[in-house]
Amino acid sequence: MKTILITGAGSGLGEGTALALAKAGHKVIATTEIWPQVTSLKEKARQQELTLTVEKLDITDKRDRDAVFSSYGHQVDIVVANAAIGETGPLAEIPVDRVRRVFETNVFSTLEFVQPYAREFVERGKGKIVLISSIAGFTTFPYLGPYVASKHALEGMAQLLYEELAPLGVKVATINPGPFRTGFNDRMYNTLDQWYDPDACFTPEKPIRSVQQQFAGDDLQQDPAAMIDEMARLIPLDEHRFRNVYPDSFEASAREYQDGLWDRLI
Repeated sequence: MKTILITGAGSGLGEGTALALAKAGHKVIATTEIWPQVTSLKEKARQQELTLTVEKLDITDKRDRDAVFSSYGHQVDIVVANAAIGETGPLAEIPVDRVRRVFETNVFSTLEFVQPYAREFVERGKGKIVLISSIAGFTTFPYLGPYVASKHALEGMAQLLYEELAPLGVKVATINPGPFRTGFNDRMYNTLDQWYDPDACFTPEKPIRSVQQQFAGDDLQQDPAAMIDEMARLIPLDEHRFRNVYPDSFEASAREYQDGLWDRLI
């Protein structure tokens, strides 16, 4: 059994995976962004009769990061960087401070969170870092620009961590979910309505709402239970692929998309 620390466990895939790992017998430190999520997750663990340590960790907050590492950094075998946020809208018009906020959480604070565990693992000569990315890390979807760009950056970061840490005994991997019905995509589109004005913006509203229907409606989103099971299966493993796309059907379409970029004309 492993000792596993996971961020972003206050809802969605992170919450489900934390509970599933605890159910499988692992020692899990599940962290959430805000205090009410701590209370909620503790209650869910109690109802399922699971042993689960729950701590508050806003990964953009240095005090939170330092406190959690001080308490658990020397215990964990695997660290899972799952916390993320998103914004939507046309990239040529979205206020840049909104893009910067997404990068602060999904890229910069994620790296700041991972770094002390990387040092700890190198000193031990073993350990594993799992970065929860997305299929959006190597494909693009119009009007999901801030989230897509941040996950592309995360993919580059993951590949470099893999190449730099592997010779030092530390394993690095990504898990790349497709769209699942967790409420995350819906919340991303709620942010659009805070600033997008079809009368003032030059990007037509219709194509934006069409993509919204795909990603925040029922066209593409799937039941998250299978994704949670897959994450709970992969995270504790000692050997598996570096990049792990789920569902499998999205891998073929992602490979096709990447191949097509080489011949794209402007």
